[in-house]
Amino acid sequence: MSVYDRLAAAGITLPPVAIPAAAYVPYVRSGNLVFLSGHIAKKDGKPWVGQLGAAINTEEGKAAARAVAIDLLGTLHAAVGDLNKVKRIVKVMSLVNSVPTFTEQHLVTNGCSELLGEIFGAAGAHARSAFGVAQIPTGACVEIELIAEVA
Repeated sequence: MSVYDRLAAAGITLPPVAIPAAAYVPYVRSGNLVFLSGHIAKKDGKPWVGQLGAAINTEEGKAAARAVAIDLLGTLHAAVGDLNKVKRIVKVMSLVNSVPTFTEQHLVTNGCSELLGEIFGAAGAHARSAFGVAQIPTGACVEIELIAEVA
């Protein structure tokens, strides 16, 4: 089953690349590695705002991280032209807008990691960091960046 068949089976349509909100590019390719800039969570096309442990619970945060993963896949598709060329998702770094007492950033980030595993199989298994931060641009609840190896 191709990556696109798995996306279709999951009911996922890839979005276009988001226009950067500041002085950066959405992705950079260096050799066989593609570095995707941080993508913030969006809900209904607008930043998904709020802090984990306050207005947003872990399950909603996990859904937000899954939404970020879909946006990342759209950008990765634009960067490489064919997601079937992805040999491996190498690394995911997740920033979770959270109150100081919130300690489930790793569970929130699973929303992204689990989707990458579902879509890429063993090639979706990746190294990962998940941090709690005091704030993210636009007040978004989650921001995630990704590094992929391509053929």
